[in-house]
This record gives sequence, structure tokens and C-alpha cells, in this order.
Amino acid sequence: MDSPLTDQAVRVLGVLIEKELSTPDYYPMTLNALTNGCNQKSNRSPVMTLEESEVLDAVNELVRHRLAGHASVAGSRTMKYRHAVSEQLGLDQKQRAALATLLVRGPQTIGEVKGHTGRMAAFADLDDTADTLRTLRDHDPSLLVQLPVQPGKKEARMAHLLGGEIDLEALEAESQSQAPAPAASSIRQELEDVKARLAALEEEFAAFRSQFE
Repeated sequence: MDSPLTDQAVRVLGVLIEKELSTPDYYPMTLNALTNGCNQKSNRSPVMTLEESEVLDAVNELVRHRLAGHASVAGSRTMKYRHAVSEQLGLDQKQRAALATLLVRGPQTIGEVKGHTGRMAAFADLDDTADTLRTLRDHDPSLLVQLPVQPGKKEARMAHLLGGEIDLEALEAESQSQAPAPAASSIRQELEDVKARLAALEEEFAAFRSQFE
């Protein structure tokens, strides 16, 4: 890319890829559903509170980079959006799943990437996951970098490069300030997914009903 993506565009792109793989029935996404996905409180780092106008600006930024576009869906009068990562970067399903996890969750270890991509792609084992991450690192341009091992940690984390060079000090401060609650995380994720699906269904029903008014 000619220039790095903003944090908002990174989040939007990650959500588009995530939802394409995890909930394909609700993809491409409306602006409302995309905003809900960006603002999820669980499984997101950092947590964001974006307005629809900000999400739309981020979509337009991705369009300029040719990483997203508008989608025509039969029977729908609502504008929907899709990513173009497959076409522009040539990424397969496992590569997209791994990249999406880094985009929406921040830096991850190999084990975390495998654990967090279960709904998007099936990695056979850690070696399979590592091989996929290696292809993203060796991609032209490189899409991720391995970070230095943190003090007290045994494993290195991977970080995406779509937002530009990594600020290691800022990442360290951010990771120390966030203490996730694993037990409640999966429940919150399911609730957020349900909300996103309901929003999409409401919009589709409204569009269907309008045909008879």
C-alpha cells in the first residue's frame, strides 16, 4: 500500500474479514452491522466506540486502497460492503483468518491465533498456524512482523503491518493496561454476534416489507 491504514480502517477491514468467514449468511455487511462489529466490547483490542459516519469514512479509505468495495445483493435496497483482500493480496482462507485476528485483537502468539480463528478456519495444529503466519510475513509487501518476546513471557507475538511500523513502547503499555476476562469473553462474543445478526435481519425484513408498501 502507498500509505498505512488508520486505526479505524484497520478495525473495519478486520471485521469484514472476520464476519465473511465466521457468519457468511450475514456478509456482505450493512453499515449498521459493520458498526456493531467494530464496537464489540469483547474480542477487540483496543475497544472502540465508532459512529456510523466514522465507519463510513474508514470504508471509503479502504476503497481508496482497493481493499474494500460496495456489494450488490439481490433483493436488498440497503448498501452493503465487502472486503477485497482475496483479490488485492491473494490471501486464502487460513491467511485471511489469521490476518483478521491480528487486525481486530492486536498482537497474538501462534497459539492465540490458532485458538481465536476456530470459527473462521481450521488449522490442523500449531505448525500449520505458524506456516500460515510465515506466509503473511514473507508476503510482498510483508503483512506481519514478529515482535520481541516480552519480559516474563515465553512466546513471541505477531503483529500486522497494515497500520504502518509498530510502536513497541505503545504496545507494551497497552498490553499491561488490559486484563481480559476469558470466562466471560466467549459469552459476550456470542451476544455481540446475536446482536449483529438481529440488526441484519431487521434491515432485510424492512427492505422486504417495503416492496409491498
